[in-house]
Amino acid sequence: MRLMLLLTAAVMTAGSAIAQEPPRAPGASDAGTTSTPSDTAGTTTTYAPAPSAADVPWPCAQRKVGSISAGTIWSGPDLAQGADWDQDMKLAALAQKLASRRTDLTEAEQAIADFAKDAGADKDKQLTKLFVGVLDIINDDRNKILHGITRYAAGQQRLAERLREESDAISSGQDAPNLTFNANTSGKAKEFEWDQRIFSERRQALSYVCETPTLLERRAFDIARRIQAQL
Repeated sequence: MRLMLLLTAAVMTAGSAIAQEPPRAPGASDAGTTSTPSDTAGTTTTYAPAPSAADVPWPCAQRKVGSISAGTIWSGPDLAQGADWDQDMKLAALAQKLASRRTDLTEAEQAIADFAKDAGADKDKQLTKLFVGVLDIINDDRNKILHGITRYAAGQQRLAERLREESDAISSGQDAPNLTFNANTSGKAKEFEWDQRIFSERRQALSYVCETPTLLERRAFDIARRIQAQL
């Protein structure tokens, strides 16, 4: 199962600013908001729309690196001869297995050695194809994860905006003259508490998910080294 399945469980990452910023307590206010009078007690606070995923800064502490460059991990034969790796079903299946971090490196090394032995005189070309296949698969997984992290950060930023609005709504109700802490205010407080819990739980996933692209880079390097050892 590809690593992208991790992302579908919504365990992604919050933006760096978001990850550092706790939802504010009722009564607090931030610069940059606008308040307009409402028919009910208090004010109605309007926030600027949260930015789209494309506008959200990279949220991880780790530096964002795009596709892994073959030149940084490969010093073997010309990779152009491996472009059609996906036409060989047996080779493609092995590439999938080697790209998966669930495959132990000792097992991967033995599988590569067996593949090289079976390739015979065509060994160098076949090993080159195998490397290209592994790198393509890993890069595909990484790119999906990188896009998923950015989309998730945008969603977390929208949730932060909603928490601010809920906080202001509670504060307005509590500060209004002749208004008691009624059932409506209590309901808003419970909603705020629930959203705050969701926000915090999603933020806690930051360290693990942000580490995943780096782990995939390391995987590509480890497999490349073992393939080149058989050339």
